[in-house]
Amino acid sequence: MSDNQSNDTPATATSVAAATGKLAHATAASAPEVAGRRAFFHYRDLLVGEATQGRLRAQVMSSSRGLSQPTGWHYHVCEAQFVYGLKGWVDLEFEDGRRIRLQAGESLLIPGGMKHNETATSEDLELLEVTLPADMGTVACEPPNPPA
Repeated sequence: MSDNQSNDTPATATSVAAATGKLAHATAASAPEVAGRRAFFHYRDLLVGEATQGRLRAQVMSSSRGLSQPTGWHYHVCEAQFVYGLKGWVDLEFEDGRRIRLQAGESLLIPGGMKHNETATSEDLELLEVTLPADMGTVACEPPNPPA
């Protein structure tokens, strides 16, 4: 390989594309509303799950009335949940004692199995959520013991 060639040759790029799925383009009109984990959220599927054969899911979660009570302690059965704030804010608490207010323009990566609780949201909350894999389970659990 010459010094001006990169490791990302067209053959490599093609192999990566073939391994990761197909092109998915979602618009406001084409991203369907789907059922989700919480009744107070609306979920729009960004068509990533099908395109990646279930390896990844991306959706927009929005609320027009805010959270009226905490979700309760839970964790997700997945490798990771990535959340990016688009509008408003959400307050979360975690098993390690941290409390975070995630606001528009901020992101959060929650490892699978990490216990957490959403305690409050703004009325205009909108989040981008990406999960690995697409099929993510939610398990209610007891509040964690306070960290020592």
